[in-house]
Order: sequence, then structure tokens, then C-alpha cells
Amino acid sequence: MTHWFTADLHFGDEGILRYFGRPFRSITEMNNAIIDAIATRLKDGDDLWVLGDVADTSSGGEELARTLIERLPGRKHLIRGNHDDAAITSLPWTSHHDLTEITDGSERFVLCHYPLLSWNGARQGAIQLFGHVHDRWPGSDRQVNVGVDLWDFAPANAADIVIRAAGQKSLNIADQIEGVG
Repeated sequence: MTHWFTADLHFGDEGILRYFGRPFRSITEMNNAIIDAIATRLKDGDDLWVLGDVADTSSGGEELARTLIERLPGRKHLIRGNHDDAAITSLPWTSHHDLTEITDGSERFVLCHYPLLSWNGARQGAIQLFGHVHDRWPGSDRQVNVGVDLWDFAPANAADIVIRAAGQKSLNIADQIEGVG
């Protein structure tokens, strides 16, 4: 069993193509590319953690979102984002949270749609995973943006994330504010 992480899928969201310059000719092409990238990596026993902003559910998009989510293999977990309404949270998720912590092997992750200033275990090596900012900020040595815009529209596993985190600049924010109060 492998944990996979992604964020900011925005299935069915026409505006996202223009606003973030995603390299697809149509929303259908984008939806299928993301689904295919996930499906080629995940096995049925794997866990997919979607850190928010799953789909645009306006104008009948609820059924599209359901159809696309059901096409994905594995157990699907939602970390709610700012675009995830009741139609999204009612999809067949194994779990859904605003923030949660998981362990994958020796790695500890704190999952939230938003980048945080501090998080549980930051000074003990826990890595915070987030989305929300698309390609605007990749993170730091202890925070990794798992949004599709920075991962070639595919999910990342723990090993990929640890490598990326090690190559990013240290901000030391958690060191500066942990233990205060």
C-alpha cells in the first residue's frame, strides 16, 4: 500500500485553464490527463489524498465530479479546500478532513489544503503538505506543495516528496515560532 498526494485538480473548471495557463486545449483533455496520471500510478490498495479543490460543481458539475472520482483507483481521502462544497464532500470518500496527520514509513505528514506557518511536529521533522497556491509557491524544506500544477498533473508519493523537500530552501519559520505561548 502506497500513499499518494495531490491537490487543486479543479475538474470541470474552465477558468483554471486560462488563469493558471494549464497546457490543455480543453477542460475534457485536462480532466482526462489528470485521471490518467493518477490511474497509472495508483493500485487498488493504495490511498489517494486529495488536498482540496477537487472540481467545479456549478452548472451540473456535481455529476461530472462524481463520475471522475469514481474512475480513480484506490481509497480516496479528501482534505477540504476552499472550493469543496457539500456536493464534493458528499462524494464516496473513504474519509474527509480539514486537516489530518498521517505516517508513511518513517515519514510524518501534516495535510492541509493551505500552507501553514506552523504545524504539529514541525520541529521534529514532520512535513506539511498543501495545495491552494497552485504554482505560486513550491514550499520549503519542510513544506511541499503537492498541487498538480507543480507535479506534471500527477500525484506524488512520500519518496518523491522527501526528495523535493530536501531540495527546497529552508525558511525556518517553524523554528522561529514553535514553543511560543
